[in-house]
Amino acid sequence: MRRIIAVAIAGFATFINLYTPQAILPAIAGTFGAGPAQTGLAITATLLAVALVAPFAGAVSDRLGRKRLITGACFILTVPALLIALSPTLPVLIALRFVQGLLFPFIFTVTVAYIGDECDGAEATRATGAYALGTIFGGFFGRFAAGIATDLAGWQAGFALVGVLTLACALALALLLPRERRFSPISVGRTVWRAHFSNWRLLATCLIGAGMLFSMVSAFTYANFRLADAPFNLTPGQLGAVFTVYLLGLITNPISTRLVLRFGRRATLMMCVGFSLCGIALTPLPSLPAIVAGLALLSGGMFVVQTLSLGFIATHIPQAKSTAVGLYVTTYYIGGAAGGILPAPLWRLYGWAGVAGLLLLVACGIIALARHAWRE
Repeated sequence: MRRIIAVAIAGFATFINLYTPQAILPAIAGTFGAGPAQTGLAITATLLAVALVAPFAGAVSDRLGRKRLITGACFILTVPALLIALSPTLPVLIALRFVQGLLFPFIFTVTVAYIGDECDGAEATRATGAYALGTIFGGFFGRFAAGIATDLAGWQAGFALVGVLTLACALALALLLPRERRFSPISVGRTVWRAHFSNWRLLATCLIGAGMLFSMVSAFTYANFRLADAPFNLTPGQLGAVFTVYLLGLITNPISTRLVLRFGRRATLMMCVGFSLCGIALTPLPSLPAIVAGLALLSGGMFVVQTLSLGFIATHIPQAKSTAVGLYVTTYYIGGAAGGILPAPLWRLYGWAGVAGLLLLVACGIIALARHAWRE
């Protein structure tokens, strides 16, 4: 139980920071007089930093161990989290967000490898599910708390609150996370990387994860600007409340765990991405309830894709798991960074309809990849 709680806290600590600016991008843009593309770099810079460091974090972990990297990175993460609240300019804020991105892989990449080392069979599935629940609640709460704090005291207060919560998570990890018992140091060389890059099922899983984060970043970045504009005109606090839809993942993930144990990973993914397709189809309607319902279905289905992908790596990669997770995380966050940039021309030309059409194509691609790569 300590292990289950601790891995959930690790997921929460990462994702409460990762997407904090998303609900308050319009407020940040107003403070610094910047446009959506410039302000969006507060998300994109972090994702690119994660993609840059993730493979090295995995290699370091496979050599040095798990717990000390997870807890140490969480303590250090507190510093830039608090400093962002003092940012005098947008470039400084973006730079600090980049520093945060350099630290995230030493938490979540190593946590997934820790689960793969220390847990077996159904326990590994449950631990991965607990970690995913932590990431979902962290992703929701970071946006929600930042939005409410922005309405009350400005966006700086939102970042300060997240920094304090990060410190509390670091202390909890130091106390609760058991030391690894099954870890064996591995020197990561060409043989390991060659094995990973020749494993087409691993590479396909990496693309599945990239498509998942591409969809989530695209949807919620451009939905925020849509809902902040006429005719909806939502405030930062109201935009933060929209992210309550993330909590649907707290329901879909435990259900998906049971479905995997009964029907298999591939069938479960197809069912859940089917819900996401239905959600995407709702979002172009000129109705706030329809848009929120669509985003709920989209996120509820897509979050399961993350859980299933990490579970596949934890159970199907025989060695150097942390390095394999690092490779996955790199492509995952490259996909997320692309999700903030590539839909921009479609947004300018066609508005939300263009973004929604792209999301439909990506969801179909995820299904096609899983159908072939995840055959048992």
